[in-house]
Amino acid sequence: MADPMKIRATMQGDVADVKVLMSHIMETGQRKDPKTGQLIPAHFIQEVTATVNGKLVLDSQWSQAISKNPFLGFKVKGAKAGDKVVVNWVDNKGEKNTAEATIG
Repeated sequence: MADPMKIRATMQGDVADVKVLMSHIMETGQRKDPKTGQLIPAHFIQEVTATVNGKLVLDSQWSQAISKNPFLGFKVKGAKAGDKVVVNWVDNKGEKNTAEATIG
């Protein structure tokens, strides 16, 4: 099971500001294990989606070029305080993680 994500969603005027910290090793597949000399297999987030009250507001495709424990910040027009934000990711090994927050 993946470590939980930390998510925060706040209103700034008429725009929701969403910030997410994802726990993931984001291994590129190009590093070698210092003990064995073997390549460490790639393990990285491939898809990130976000919804507000069930409506898709973000759909992104990632690769191994993203750093370990990535931070994602985005803004949503039309959201309001009390709306539910859900962020999901899926990695190249099929692991998944979900976090949700209420916009405050």
